[in-house]
Amino acid sequence: MRVGVHINRFNHPAGAPALGAELASAGAAAEAAGVSWLSVMDHYFQMEFNGGAEDPMLEAYSTLSFLAAHTETVRLCALVTGVTYRHPGLLAKIATTLDVLSGGRAALGVGAAWYDREHEGLGVPFPPLAERFERLEETLRICLQMWDPTANGPFEGTHYRLAETLCVPAPVSSPHPEIMIGGSGEKKTLRLVARYGDACNLFATSPEEVTHKLDVLRRHCDTEGRDHDEIRKTITYTPDGDDLDLFTRDITGYGKLGIDTVILAPRTGAPAEWIERFAAPAVQRLAELD
Repeated sequence: MRVGVHINRFNHPAGAPALGAELASAGAAAEAAGVSWLSVMDHYFQMEFNGGAEDPMLEAYSTLSFLAAHTETVRLCALVTGVTYRHPGLLAKIATTLDVLSGGRAALGVGAAWYDREHEGLGVPFPPLAERFERLEETLRICLQMWDPTANGPFEGTHYRLAETLCVPAPVSSPHPEIMIGGSGEKKTLRLVARYGDACNLFATSPEEVTHKLDVLRRHCDTEGRDHDEIRKTITYTPDGDDLDLFTRDITGYGKLGIDTVILAPRTGAPAEWIERFAAPAVQRLAELD
């Protein structure tokens, strides 16, 4: 099982002027530690349960572009992009640009969006949930069409209409950046994973709960005629302090489920030091479990 790090706080003790250097250091620390994945949230405002809207928040793709310039090996992703935040044609172009400039290290994380306050606060339309899922499926179809060099042409959907799906330059990743669909909804989200996703992301609630979700995903794959093993399985885990023994005990149960990557989500605005202190030995712990 591999280790990723999800940077989700930007409240550095030294304030905004320190964020650039801190993120550059976090990228270097991650690669030195053997971390395979770096992600950031895609939000306009900080989440209420993670400090609140008045806490600092950086725009996701600008931040990922900065991280791309300061790293060489880690995969980069927004975990996950809300489908309402950007027009899907623009989103595909943004993800492609990140992939090209990072040398093929971009993944497209995407979900149905949920944080109403940030939408209302900045005047971004926030449709009802059912419509957001409809838009999510159309967005996935648009991205795949834009990433197919033989498929340039119109797209006619219920919510989106594109006269052209031209995307030049094409992604460096082959056949395209990995599509990670975030969420564990059994009727819609996991069905979309089975139909369109290259990877899924679940919360590390318990091995029993994740087993259930993966069983649901397998049934959707059977319905869609998809090989369940083709989909990369990941979990997001928030460490309880710096207890590596507790972490190892918690994660051991997930390793038996075919989880490819555990994405650690520390609640700190100074992730570089935390990566050196906790993520680096966590990488070694999981290597020993293998």
